[in-house]
Amino acid sequence: MTTPSNDYILTATDIVKTFGGVNALRGANLTMRRGEITALIGDNGAGKSTLVRCLSGIHQPDSGTITLDGQVVTFSTPLAAREAGIETVHQNLALVEDLTVWQNFFLGREKTRGFGPIRWLDSRRMKRESAVLLADLAVNAPPVTNRVRRLSGGQRQAVSIARAAGWGSKIVIMDEPTAALGVQETARVEAVITRLKEQGVAILLISHNFDQVLRLADHVWVMRGGLAVAERRTAHTSGDELVSLITGALAS
Repeated sequence: MTTPSNDYILTATDIVKTFGGVNALRGANLTMRRGEITALIGDNGAGKSTLVRCLSGIHQPDSGTITLDGQVVTFSTPLAAREAGIETVHQNLALVEDLTVWQNFFLGREKTRGFGPIRWLDSRRMKRESAVLLADLAVNAPPVTNRVRRLSGGQRQAVSIARAAGWGSKIVIMDEPTAALGVQETARVEAVITRLKEQGVAILLISHNFDQVLRLADHVWVMRGGLAVAERRTAHTSGDELVSLITGALAS
């Protein structure tokens, strides 16, 4: 049996976040190992989304520490998290439908060329780099000149994931990446996720699909009531055990 590495790329310790009188996180903990897929599961209201928003810079924890690559970090904005190497693929994908694939890839990060203050967009370079990034991950990659509104759900997910991975990310957070997809498109997106892992990117997968969690993830954390109440190596657990941990029928 292979012993998992304890080389953690991210550690969240005692994360507390309140909204008025609501204690969304009551001292949550989470670890992620390099090159692994870590799943985060729990019932609605368990605190998963709040924890993810703290990791991605949308919220700032009231207390607790986040350590990335051995350094304690504080993210005041999502941009700060992205610059540190944490990209997030949200459920709504955050793609602009009237822009092309390559324009979405470089939105806010446009490449330019020219001399001194006289510069213009280097669209040829951005198209070329987008095509390479997408081809590296997606088997049935759409042309980068297509507008997003013409893409299928699976293609949109592939674009969103490839965009997140394409910026030298250390961690990619994926919030329900296949929730609205059919069987074939789900399989394609899962192939993209697996390929991303093979490239050495650590992935945090938030999913209600336990079959998917057990199929893709190396490690799973269970949240309940604003706390991470249990962790398991997926090779040594089952869907029934995960349900019992979520509901509290089984002690951690």
